[in-house]
Amino acid sequence: MKKIVFLITIFFTFAATVFSQSTLSLEQIYAGENFRQKQFGPVRWMKDAGGYSSVLPNQEGEGEDIVRYDAASNSRTTLVSAAELVPEGLTEPLHVADYHWSADNSKLLVFTNTRKVWRYHTRGDYWVLDQESRQLRKLGKGLPGSSLMFAKFSPDASRVAYVSEHNIYVESLRSGEITQLTTDGGEDIINGTFDWVYEEELGCRDGFRWSPDGESIAYWHSDTRDIGTFYLINNIDSIYSRPIPLPYPKVGEKLSAVKVGLVSANGGESKWFDIPGDPQNNYLARMDFIPGSDELLIQQLNRRQNTNTVWIADSRDLSLSPILKEKDDAFLDIHDNLIWLEDEQFFTWTSERDGWRHLYKVSRSGDSITLLTKGDFDVERISHIDPAGGYVYYIASPDNFTQRYLYRSRLDQSGSAERITPMDQPGQHSYQISPDARFAIHSFQNAGTPPVISLVDLPAHNTLRVLESNQSLKDKYNQLGLSPKEFFKVDIGEVVLDAFMIRPANFDPVKKYPLICYVYGEPAGATVQDSWMNGDLWHQYLSQLGYVVISIDNRGTKTPRGRDWRKSIYGQIGILAAKDQYHATKQILSTYDFIDSSRVGIWGWSGGGQMTLNCMFRYPELYKTGIAVAFVSDQRLYDATYQERYMGLLGENESGYFDGSPINHAGNLEGNLLIMHGTADDNVHYQSYEMLVDKLIAHDKLFSMMSYPMRAHGINERENTSLHLRRTMEKFWLENLAPGGR
Repeated sequence: MKKIVFLITIFFTFAATVFSQSTLSLEQIYAGENFRQKQFGPVRWMKDAGGYSSVLPNQEGEGEDIVRYDAASNSRTTLVSAAELVPEGLTEPLHVADYHWSADNSKLLVFTNTRKVWRYHTRGDYWVLDQESRQLRKLGKGLPGSSLMFAKFSPDASRVAYVSEHNIYVESLRSGEITQLTTDGGEDIINGTFDWVYEEELGCRDGFRWSPDGESIAYWHSDTRDIGTFYLINNIDSIYSRPIPLPYPKVGEKLSAVKVGLVSANGGESKWFDIPGDPQNNYLARMDFIPGSDELLIQQLNRRQNTNTVWIADSRDLSLSPILKEKDDAFLDIHDNLIWLEDEQFFTWTSERDGWRHLYKVSRSGDSITLLTKGDFDVERISHIDPAGGYVYYIASPDNFTQRYLYRSRLDQSGSAERITPMDQPGQHSYQISPDARFAIHSFQNAGTPPVISLVDLPAHNTLRVLESNQSLKDKYNQLGLSPKEFFKVDIGEVVLDAFMIRPANFDPVKKYPLICYVYGEPAGATVQDSWMNGDLWHQYLSQLGYVVISIDNRGTKTPRGRDWRKSIYGQIGILAAKDQYHATKQILSTYDFIDSSRVGIWGWSGGGQMTLNCMFRYPELYKTGIAVAFVSDQRLYDATYQERYMGLLGENESGYFDGSPINHAGNLEGNLLIMHGTADDNVHYQSYEMLVDKLIAHDKLFSMMSYPMRAHGINERENTSLHLRRTMEKFWLENLAPGGR
């Protein structure tokens, strides 16, 4: 028998004199804000690096103040009061959804009255406050309300550029004159922002850049006319159905034709870079000006997403020079930590070329590439690069893949990686570091601790002051007397996997309890993380009902375990992961006598919904009950960018697409299955749900189903949705996977 070795168990201690134990309810979790965590910010380090600004509720009335804290002394100065954010003719101040300072901190840009575009609130109204004149003015006069996107100051803060209804505008802050730079934007042509798949899968939203001299703007232009249109149907908001068209490139279908253009900030004709390759079979994944120059750096990703060509593009003559080509036998990820060094003669670059994700320094000519963060570990993300101090600060976790800590390495490649985060704070850490690397806004959390936000000095990491402790939330959480989340490892022979377990309330090791496996299993995320995760209250609730809850991170999940771990699933999404989940679950059953092998369930959302179906259909002898939410049933139905990245092109891996799609194994269903989906899911379409229903009927398989009309991928829009969904899930578990010890 292979052994399972516990790495970490997070224990909670409860003082009976302070806390009285209570029972968790679904209403507490989903029908209010009982367990809402407090934030601090958004924080912006000021130009002088000695202080930072933040947003605080005004103590005398409505609205928020924007204040500056001195990092060393903690003295507070109100930079902008709520009263100054009351527009002329109105009585209430603007709500500050976000804000940005000009480069010299002389002007403030306030984002308010926001609206969702796909998943994010990136559309709304922008106002500018001049720090000297104290004048507050709204941008975009004459344009539709709440239509402005990605407003940003010119380098000299004399103008603001923004996008409205797929066209780019520049507005003078002196005269108020608005110049429309593009005119062809509309339903099919997108300027300065992106279509659905670029936002969802490449993280592209803000689609234009000011030149360093403020004379021109570079921007993405997307022609979506050849993308197939998927129609969402609204059947509930009128007596006639209303189709909602969504340009969405599915696997093997045409992509947007995307190009990069330049236009004068004063208006005129756009000029275009003639980047080699079919624009409908390549991605222009990143673009930005090189500081202090007329040149841009453009990253072009091929359709298979295994080659990234880096171009230097000259805005004066539109010439192109390839300087770097990153390749991988499987797939590449795009990273947003490119920083220019040494008078813009070098830039930082993230690569897995030595088997680990590391930061390199590349010459502007591309002739040299030097490893900066050496070691057998992954750089999870870059926190800050301090050229003056000679260090790069980054998040890594060489010894525990469920946790994250701050390290630094010297830019001159001397010495070894130095851990900055103290050893006595196990969990996950993130940092917003000041420009001079003297201070950082530090956030610490783990599975039993909601985020604690503090100001620390670097590199000593002394806590100068706590900015938000979330102590009331922690007290409320502790009062519930919940079972600790236990982290452990599972050896399945080929590989050792990370997992967590939550035991039932009033656990009796002599009894046998049913098991619910929570799964995601795809390369976009990981479930076994020593982080707060909002207290994981849903799974804690299930444990109170009498279930053992476990989760396992199979090979290919997004954890810092090296290139081979992440790329192992290439071409076999849904195949290798389901195999890992099965063998790990079998190993857990053979190790823990208190788990009843006849009562094993599994559930997951999105990629986890697909994994649930694959596990139930492939291993029906093990998984007796399952709930699949917002799932992909046939991988050909999902977007091209995600699916082709991890599976390759359809014509080159048709058998992999077939075998990895649960719909093709639906005839093997033996257990109890509940499938759930929102009909307005723009990410994983309701089509995937209906096609599986049709296939299960053809195989004469009985199952349960629940549709949520006009709910998207998160199934949380409209009144009472989240509570209803969880009640439905609870009812299914109780009726089909008997809870409690026997």
